[in-house]
Amino acid sequence: MSIAQLVATRSTCLRRKVGAVLVKDKRVIATGYNGAPTGVRHCEETGCLREKLGIKSGERHELCRGLHAEQNVIISAAYYGVITKGTTLYSTNLPCIICSKMLINAGIEKVFYLDGYPDPLADEMLAEANIEVVRLTL
Repeated sequence: MSIAQLVATRSTCLRRKVGAVLVKDKRVIATGYNGAPTGVRHCEETGCLREKLGIKSGERHELCRGLHAEQNVIISAAYYGVITKGTTLYSTNLPCIICSKMLINAGIEKVFYLDGYPDPLADEMLAEANIEVVRLTL
């Protein structure tokens, strides 16, 4: 989890800095943090659209320039041809419903997290997919 916390420091999000690490057989296979796509201006430059529109945390995820750390860790693995099936995710934040659906389809088997807002549908779907979710306290 300390690696996920370090990765989170690269985040360019003005509201929440999140880091994610995918691990297989005790080896880090990919990392991700939340921020705008490669080659696109980050919120540090443009300001936070969600803040400007008064959108609460955990709502209207589509109204954001950035990708979530969990999305970026899956994309990073895919970009470099790394298989995600059977991996464990360490994330500084509890995955939202969008990320949870992606984690299910990417074959992630277990999720460790530190903080996050409750998302009942994400909890339900992860449980239905038999993905173990564990909150860590440091």
